[in-house]
Amino acid sequence: MRLSRPSLSSRHRDSQLRPSAGPVFHRAQGEGELLGGLLLGGGQQLGTPATMAEGAVGVMPAPTPTSSWPHGDTHNTRPRTSHLTILGAVTTPSSALRVAYLGPAGTFTEQALLTQPDLAAAERVLLPSFPDVFYAATHAQVDLAFAAIENSIEGSVNVTIDTLAFEADLLIQREVVIPIVMNLLVQPGTALSDVKTVLSFPHAVAQCRGWLREHLPEVGIQAANSTADAVRTLAESAERTTAAVGTSLAADIYGLAVLEDDIEDHPENQTRFVLVAPGGIPAPTGHDKTSIVIFQRRDRPGSLLGILQEFAARSINLTKLESRPTKRALGDYCFLIDLEGHVADEVVADCLRNLRAKQADVKFLGSYPAAGERADDVRQEASELWDSAGAWLDELRDQVGSSPVD
Repeated sequence: MRLSRPSLSSRHRDSQLRPSAGPVFHRAQGEGELLGGLLLGGGQQLGTPATMAEGAVGVMPAPTPTSSWPHGDTHNTRPRTSHLTILGAVTTPSSALRVAYLGPAGTFTEQALLTQPDLAAAERVLLPSFPDVFYAATHAQVDLAFAAIENSIEGSVNVTIDTLAFEADLLIQREVVIPIVMNLLVQPGTALSDVKTVLSFPHAVAQCRGWLREHLPEVGIQAANSTADAVRTLAESAERTTAAVGTSLAADIYGLAVLEDDIEDHPENQTRFVLVAPGGIPAPTGHDKTSIVIFQRRDRPGSLLGILQEFAARSINLTKLESRPTKRALGDYCFLIDLEGHVADEVVADCLRNLRAKQADVKFLGSYPAAGERADDVRQEASELWDSAGAWLDELRDQVGSSPVD
């Protein structure tokens, strides 16, 4: 299998967020150079204000054109002369921020976004497709973008993965994980036996295929841009032979009835969402995650093993490893990796430095607070062991040149 580096976006746009009063973490420029330019200076971190009002909701026309991304390659193998600056929470009120996400109102994306008080207080911009959402953030039409990236049943949301890996220079600021409850929504008075067609987002239908096969084996399936788009379409049509798979929130918004609830095939169903911005790395919290894309420079036996050994040697736990085609040729693949830890952690920084210098080209997608309350004991222990080993090695090196027989 051959892996290589695709053509990536040629421009890293400045964030429209105001910088905070001062940095809480700063590395010298030389250390930034050692990391091969993976770390971006001048970043901002989102904060939660003490008092927040309910956010406004706007509907932005789809950015035009949605497929015209800049071309070029900013992720070359030559180290940049940049330094890492991780700033504290911004002082800009959340209501002054604009965050784009998939519309219309009532999507699972909106449901996840509303669990975050600062995002709920922001101006919310609903857009018709994932490419439109990321285009708006990349071209400074909004400050932030929020989108689904992974589902526990269907796996990765490829349009999000591919946009972050190949199309746009956006950094993940946060992840949000929510349980997903699928509902069969109909016009009031509609019976299950009346339903001949089910309308929804393909990922949503796929998460209910077992239930649909058992209870509605003869129905036709129609695709929509989102679950909420399906619900809105059904509400506007007043069609009594069509049902939509969507959220209870959408049912309330559009005046439909929940005919069946909890129709997902797996009750543990969860979806992971990410908040992205054109720049900035949140400060480490002690329970963080880092996302990267690795493109191998040369096709050679054992190359994947060599990459994975960099993590294993430092006891860095990988929470996700996925291959994706680079869109250049058959057999041309890259690897998307999520790992426990923050780029500000010495052990993680050392691993990324070695990967960039020795093994592969690396695109940094962000270090951000991990969702959930899972302890970070393994990463913390690895950092402590690495510090101890480094001190031991420094002690040995201090003795170099002090031999009595020199």
